[in-house]
Amino acid sequence: MTSPVVVLIGPPGAGKSTVGALLAERLGVGYRDTDADIVATAGRPIAEIFIDEGEPHFRELERAAVREAVERHPGVLSLGGGAIMDDGTRKLLTGLPVVFLDVELADAVKRVGLDAPRPLLAVNPRKQWRELMEKRRPLYTEVARAVIATGERTPGQVTEAIMDALELRTAAGDAPRAAHREEQA
Repeated sequence: MTSPVVVLIGPPGAGKSTVGALLAERLGVGYRDTDADIVATAGRPIAEIFIDEGEPHFRELERAAVREAVERHPGVLSLGGGAIMDDGTRKLLTGLPVVFLDVELADAVKRVGLDAPRPLLAVNPRKQWRELMEKRRPLYTEVARAVIATGERTPGQVTEAIMDALELRTAAGDAPRAAHREEQA
């Protein structure tokens, strides 16, 4: 079993996809997004899954995607914003290098807007976002090894903050510590 070097969690607009790809590049590892995995497996957008089969079914698909990625992906992994709502998914994250990318509503709106097809933000997105964060923030912080505020930071600055917080630098450069340890074994 292989586990990720870093798992990124946080709300829509926190920068998980952008920072995840950049961090993976810096560390020389692969990048994977479980939302993209779900869309590829289901063959349709997440919004359609929510509409046709409901949130509980989507969370089952999400838990399966997270389990598969956690067990087989040795790089940077980003999860959908609501993945941590599922008890089983939170258990899967126990002991992993999880980073909560925190963002305030105003910054999230600047980055992604709130008119994108996000099923849980369909009606009164600003109010819904605040309510989701009220429920999710304690769960994000519960599973996270590090919390990085993304606010006014560039993706590069957030990447650097993650590398510092998780001590991902080695004397030889930016290689992931996990890979470095395997070489020594």
